[in-house]
Amino acid sequence: MTTTTAPTPSNPATSHPSEAFARHPAPAISARGATKIYGLGDTRVVALNQVDVDFAAGRFTAIMGPSGSGKSTLMHCMAGLDTLDDGDVFLGDPSSETSTALSELSERQLTHLRRDRLGFVFQAFNLIPTLSVAENITLPADLAGRGVDQAWMNELVSMVGLGDRLSHRPSELSGGQQQRVAVARALATQPEIVFADEPTGNLDSRTGAEILEFLRHTVRSMGQTIAMVTHDPVAASYADRVVFLADGSVIDELYDPTPDAVLDRMRHIAR
Repeated sequence: MTTTTAPTPSNPATSHPSEAFARHPAPAISARGATKIYGLGDTRVVALNQVDVDFAAGRFTAIMGPSGSGKSTLMHCMAGLDTLDDGDVFLGDPSSETSTALSELSERQLTHLRRDRLGFVFQAFNLIPTLSVAENITLPADLAGRGVDQAWMNELVSMVGLGDRLSHRPSELSGGQQQRVAVARALATQPEIVFADEPTGNLDSRTGAEILEFLRHTVRSMGQTIAMVTHDPVAASYADRVVFLADGSVIDELYDPTPDAVLDRMRHIAR
């Protein structure tokens, strides 16, 4: 695995307008008292310790922290990929009667929720090698037994710049192109929130910047909600807000982040 640092956004002053973004819209997904424990006795590890956190609708949130801080565990539990030992995750505003508590769902219902209402982008792309680009993009909708709206499909393909690659297999694409396919697949069902786990970790700096710019574009232009785990201060600077974890707890947050401001917070946490 090659880990790279994406270039700094070209115009941070206009990329992070605080008046427009650093406020408090309704949450798209929330954790309340989220607790996750691994092991027993001497091997007991509290990965999440009574975490309360909201990810705002229509915003790009980065999740950062030292190794072992609980950032990946938090994302996996909020995405329904892992279960909490205590507390709950709510899709939608937890104060609303229309929100969905993940703890109340059966495994079958969780599967449907992940497929129909959430999107995922992983570091390793996770494309199906025997399927074409077009088939990989529409896979979640195909599994649900419904088609992707063709106008939306055309827009996605245009946005990710893969119109001449739809019949290709993943092995015929570059790493950046494969991740573009993965992003398009995550957006194909128009999910309420996209979870991205180190989405640029396997990419060179230029390609990583292109992916981050595209993710930010979906937030700015389409109102998409994105939560991204990253270790990279430059990648985090593409977000509207950074949430910092340490020892399983949320200890800080930063709006309108710059690479230097994020790095300074991380150094403070390390001390």
